[in-house]
Amino acid sequence: MRSAVLRSAILWALVISPQVAAQDLDVSVVVAGLEHPWSLAWLPDGRLLVTERAGRLRIVADGRLDPDPVSGLPAPHVRAQAGLFEVLPAPDFADSGETYLSMADGSSGANRLRVIRARLEDGALEEVTDIFSASHPQDTSVHYGGRMLFLPDGTLLVTVGDGFDYREEAQSLASHWGTIVRLDRDGSAPADNPFVGVDDALPEIFTYGHRNIQGFVHDRESARLWSHEHGPRGGDELNLIEAGANYGWPAATHGVDYSGARITPFQELPGMRAPLRVWTPAIAPSGMALYDGDLFPEWQGDILMGGLVSRALHRLRVTDGEVVEEELLVGDMDRRIRDVRVGPDGAVYLLTDHSDGELLRIIPAQ
Repeated sequence: MRSAVLRSAILWALVISPQVAAQDLDVSVVVAGLEHPWSLAWLPDGRLLVTERAGRLRIVADGRLDPDPVSGLPAPHVRAQAGLFEVLPAPDFADSGETYLSMADGSSGANRLRVIRARLEDGALEEVTDIFSASHPQDTSVHYGGRMLFLPDGTLLVTVGDGFDYREEAQSLASHWGTIVRLDRDGSAPADNPFVGVDDALPEIFTYGHRNIQGFVHDRESARLWSHEHGPRGGDELNLIEAGANYGWPAATHGVDYSGARITPFQELPGMRAPLRVWTPAIAPSGMALYDGDLFPEWQGDILMGGLVSRALHRLRVTDGEVVEEELLVGDMDRRIRDVRVGPDGAVYLLTDHSDGELLRIIPAQ
């Protein structure tokens, strides 16, 4: 870890409840020189896995970046927002060595979200297996989703974006665009998925009506599943996810098109779930974590969320399923925050989305 420590204070606070107490934070650079890092995950032995959107899976051990990327990774489609996305070790990684990765796959004219499963051994991916590909190809290189999460029952959730130009398909159950899919570890659809057996519906779909989800968190204590998603110009959302629900996009949204045109006259519609929180102007939410460490006891149970446009770490205090307080942290660093994780040591770790991106560690100021 670099000896130089970046001293950072809260840039500003947006407070619903006036009880927020600002505090100084110590932010240190663990690793630099990452090319648009996207996702971060710990292994049981303390090593870190980091994806680079350019198509590399990296290992960080004892604060040092292995100069050699993990071998055996299929080459993703890399362009604009396309590339390698999430890395997610299996819950039983210590025994199975299984690791799941999401990526864009194909060419500029025809590509889609792909999820693979592989065994990580001695710096290489072995037994690479395709377990999911989105149902339809897109000729855009944006809006893939790509976040993944294991539920306590062992099933895997994967977010699939609307491909930008295909937003109307987010209201259709006949495509994966604009959905969260739920899979068994072999990629099959669990028998209790909400649309299994429904005519003209893909059995993998868990929820629909999404634009581009890039943050997920499951609160085991309350059994709540939270996600956020990007709006267009404004209209970023925080949602409480429930099986089978329709989250409205693009029929209902608080955002407007990039041209300034109105996408829809409706912010809410019957039968569609309204967001619990909306950000306008857009903050471009990214990685998401639930704080459960010991270094920040006052944050226990809070949602931590990165912002690409806000260039801040958002701390959301949630009570009884409602956001009652929001605080913006480390905004003076002027870094696009791509992923947020809570480490085994209770520190908060961030990935910054730049060509010379960093892995940062946040602890209370001493």
